Amino acid sequence: MRSQKNLILKGVYKSFGEKKILLPLDLTVESGAFVALLGSSGCGKTTLLRMIAGLETPTGGDILLGDEKIFSLSPQKIIVPPEKRGFGMVFQSYAVWPHLNVFENVAYPLTVRSKQLALSKDAIRSKVVEALKLVHLEEYENRMPNQLSGGQQQRVALARGLAMEPKVLLLDEPLSNLDAKLRAEMRREIRDIHRSLGFTIVYVTHDQREAFEMSTKVVVLNEGKIEQMGTPEEVKSNPRPGFVEEFLKEG
Repeated sequence: MRSQKNLILKGVYKSFGEKKILLPLDLTVESGAFVALLGSSGCGKTTLLRMIAGLETPTGGDILLGDEKIFSLSPQKIIVPPEKRGFGMVFQSYAVWPHLNVFENVAYPLTVRSKQLALSKDAIRSKVVEALKLVHLEEYENRMPNQLSGGQQQRVALARGLAMEPKVLLLDEPLSNLDAKLRAEMRREIRDIHRSLGFTIVYVTHDQREAFEMSTKVVVLNEGKIEQMGTPEEVKSNPRPGFVEEFLKEG
């Protein structure tokens, strides 16, 4: 699943009229890294994730996967649509189709793109079964979403992202709707899956414990700018004086 290509943001920013949502920022997500975008509500972390996914259009800057530009406005306009970026996305709200069973939910993006990806029905089934095993739902493929707990529905959403063998897996506050016990369980599972498969993850969270326990790199955002980035150990042991220091105390 590992893409072997770094995700690179150069001078990326976002404005709505006079309101600046994200100030120009540079960020490199190395292939195989688990990068946590950490910050309080309104800091711009979800907007940044959605721009990487192609669901929001930056006001300026460049986004590259390796040497290939997937977004740029200059010197020529390049906007690769979300479905052609090869990224997986897991949302806070699960986004599980209520009329499809577990297998069909996980298979859906592969089925839609089967011609583009040259996938046979057998190949799709193989990928779905493998993804369900990774999230411990291999016995649930015929269940409907209303027969699942919240944690199981989030596992379905995670399996759907994994089944695509994404170049980068993007997760937006995926555990915030779960209770404390389920959050702890899912933290371990996502961390273990990442360590075993080695693919690239960008993970949005306001939860310091999630960021520091799971990631290989923490990026602390505040008011649309990066305040500090580094390994979890670096950020925790040497928080930058000012916002980061105070923010970590609150957590």
